[in-house]
Amino acid sequence: MKFLARFGILLALLVNAPAAERERPLFRDYMGINGHFTFKPELYLPTARLVRNYHNLNWDAQAPGDELTFPTAKNGVRWVSQVYRPWHEAGYEIDVCIQFAGFGGDDGNQALAEASPAWLESYGSAVAGTLGSCGEKLVSSMEIGNEPGTDIDPDVYAKVFTHMAKGIRRSDPEMKILTATAHARDADKYSLDLRKSFASPELRQLYDVINVHTYAMLPKKEGRSPWARSFPEDPEIDYLKVVDEAIDWRDHHAPGKEVWVTEFGYDAPTPEALERRTGWFEKLDWRGVSEEEQARYLVRSYLVFAMRDVARAYLYFYNDDDGASVHGASGLTRKFVPKPAYFAVRHLHRTLGDYRLTRVVRQETDGLHLLEFSAGDNPRRKIWVAWLATGGDETRNVQLEGLPGRISKIEIMPCAEGEPPTPSLSREDRESGRIAVSGTPAYLHFDL
Repeated sequence: MKFLARFGILLALLVNAPAAERERPLFRDYMGINGHFTFKPELYLPTARLVRNYHNLNWDAQAPGDELTFPTAKNGVRWVSQVYRPWHEAGYEIDVCIQFAGFGGDDGNQALAEASPAWLESYGSAVAGTLGSCGEKLVSSMEIGNEPGTDIDPDVYAKVFTHMAKGIRRSDPEMKILTATAHARDADKYSLDLRKSFASPELRQLYDVINVHTYAMLPKKEGRSPWARSFPEDPEIDYLKVVDEAIDWRDHHAPGKEVWVTEFGYDAPTPEALERRTGWFEKLDWRGVSEEEQARYLVRSYLVFAMRDVARAYLYFYNDDDGASVHGASGLTRKFVPKPAYFAVRHLHRTLGDYRLTRVVRQETDGLHLLEFSAGDNPRRKIWVAWLATGGDETRNVQLEGLPGRISKIEIMPCAEGEPPTPSLSREDRESGRIAVSGTPAYLHFDL
């Protein structure tokens, strides 16, 4: 009994340990992507092993109290055979986001308010019991709500979350339950206030993961498009601040919970798409970023989130049709043809999938970022990733210190099919660590 008690204390200390003291996940267990009904698992598996699906509640039920026919949706979609089993068999670990948009018609808040606790529990139980570890074993986590924000009354959301989560727990105790999108600041149209919506002891015992969405929006300014985005490390924006705030709140109020970033991304429209802009997107000069910037910023986003105590990060989005509006050009593919971002993210996944972040070697505001990754099966095998945290692609010559060995090669993040660029290095530079670094991440491999 004494041994069990001591083991329990040790386990609690490990779970609640600061991020710097906990072993981080392998990168293949960290990189995720957002999908939906037309997702092509074989196409995207080289870029991420984790996938998040937008599972519309109104596909399963049109109004509160509707008889549930799950896993066959009211619109005829067969969730198991058409969606989740093919994804799972391709090799994905699946997160299901139950989103409320369209439920009950135009007034979703009223529809959710009218939903009885018993019906909400039945729905949560049906989904988890069918898809989870006690059923088809296809899904490992569920989110209750996507971005309800201020569109749903906080008391109504608390009721929905409580009873849907109880239904999930009843049918699958192993299923990880996520909050809806929440920030440790005042609620807005897209996020709940973590400090209010998920602080009560009753709710804290029902969720396992705090769910954060973040986009690299520049502050509103006269003459600037309200959708203008910046580079990930820009100290002027809230991109990383909302993540840090959520982690800090978790550390003080909900220790042991994981923090996931389930949406981040950049739009990269073509010049032809910009010519098709209409309405506010034309008037306010919405532009997005270039395809090369999208590639750089997505890769760097994965890396800067990994520097924090973020257990998973899912990029938005898998595919686009070159839309002329926000989120209309954020895919890794366009009409299912790979964009530069696809090749950059695929290379990141391929290179670091079997590695985990073990050390932040250097981190300079508007300067050099240098991370060390170690192989999961042999910690002596190292890869360093280096880049300049700037919005441009300037190049600087830097002198690296404390190399774990002689540099065997450097790979530059690719933006096209084929082998990544590999700049030549002199023997002296390989041994001394003098290299050129830019805003495009460079991967340094070492001789053992």
